[in-house]
Amino acid sequence: MDTVNTGDMSELQSGKRKHPRGLYLLFITEMWERYSYYGMRSILVLYLTAELISGGLGMEKSQALMLYGLYTGLVYFTPLIGGYLTDRLMGLRTAITIGGITMAAGDFTLFAVQAQWGLYLGLLFLIIGNGFFKPNISTLVGELYEKNDPRKDSAFTIFYMGINLGALFSPLIAGFLYANLFHSTTGGVEVFGFKYAFLASSIGMIIGQITFNSLAKKYLGDIGTTPSSVKAIVDDKNEKKPLTKQEKDRTSVILILAVFVVIFWAGFEQAGASFTLYTRDFIDRTVFGYEIPVSFFQSLNPLFILLLAPVVSALWIKLARTKRGDFAIPTKMAFGLILLGLGFMVLIPAVMMTGSDEQNITMKASMLFMVVTYLLHTLGELSLYPIGLSLVSKMAPVKIASLLMGAWFLSNAAANYVAGYVASLTTTFGYLEIFIYLGGAAIFLGLILLTISKKLQKLMHLDELAG
Repeated sequence: MDTVNTGDMSELQSGKRKHPRGLYLLFITEMWERYSYYGMRSILVLYLTAELISGGLGMEKSQALMLYGLYTGLVYFTPLIGGYLTDRLMGLRTAITIGGITMAAGDFTLFAVQAQWGLYLGLLFLIIGNGFFKPNISTLVGELYEKNDPRKDSAFTIFYMGINLGALFSPLIAGFLYANLFHSTTGGVEVFGFKYAFLASSIGMIIGQITFNSLAKKYLGDIGTTPSSVKAIVDDKNEKKPLTKQEKDRTSVILILAVFVVIFWAGFEQAGASFTLYTRDFIDRTVFGYEIPVSFFQSLNPLFILLLAPVVSALWIKLARTKRGDFAIPTKMAFGLILLGLGFMVLIPAVMMTGSDEQNITMKASMLFMVVTYLLHTLGELSLYPIGLSLVSKMAPVKIASLLMGAWFLSNAAANYVAGYVASLTTTFGYLEIFIYLGGAAIFLGLILLTISKKLQKLMHLDELAG
């Protein structure tokens, strides 16, 4: 049976209720994985669309955006398979290590081979590795706490804040490497150092795995070493024990909310797709004579998370201590959808000024439009994503915990594919129509979720959760 560090147990018994030290090891590990992912993601569309002579692959924008959507979609699909295999064959920590090594190999392949076959091979490694890594490190965070521990929402928000340390610096480093340090102009042709940004992502992934495997025994004890199916036998004394009605209801809530999450991520993931190209072509990025690399804008989201996550985490705790209590999880997620929609509405006047034809630009929009949009999207993300991870961790039956975490990420898979497809439509319909439709859909579904929040809350049976 999994055990916690004795130091952490003494802290809990003394009433201090501090977070386990293992939480911070996990967010450092995830920080490096997110550094790897977001550094690569921030330049992927730019790499695909840059001319061959400039260090890219020379793809058409619509093709590049569709490939981006397919890749990010599969990144969130494979956790379903990885979670299933982990539940039955291996411990969480073994799966995390396999995933980390495979992703490091993927980024290195992108660095070593600047050709389409190298691109597809590298992306394949990244997709497979992420399937083992992503659902299991989130599940491992939940393993640090009892199911009804009031610190769990706060823990996932703190974990998410740690994640974004990597997401903050990686686009900055990637942008510096491809657009500054390894950028050159020869015969009037710009050459970008995309491959060195991919190498930096690989190195980051390796650092994370060395840290995790060196310190896991000290800070996690035996947590995550036993497959969930074996743990379920120990805990339940019956491997084939059917799910109870309460467990079925909670599973239904997870799957229902996953459907709403699809529209959120379809809009949010425009950051690496249509937002990237719109920022490149239509946003005035010059400050005191320096042109800010496009990838830098993708650091706004993690920067806002680092600034705002402690505030949001404290807000949830403060509300939980009031007589009324905290907002229901579905209500928080509805707020996230509405904030996402408002972020798109901010961009509408910008697009009305600039138009959507990069060949005939009469004026460029202020970068403040993008800054405010990223701010609203970040507030929406903080209301939805860490809360969603906590939801699955709290309510998923132990025998299918990693599987349901994978199913949760499956909604992200569908959303990312939709995001790429919708972004590709901007080449046909323009940015204005697409941003209006995405924003309107997010607000509409957010209002629907608000109306059914009480019903979903009843199906969660939170008062009956076992410790």
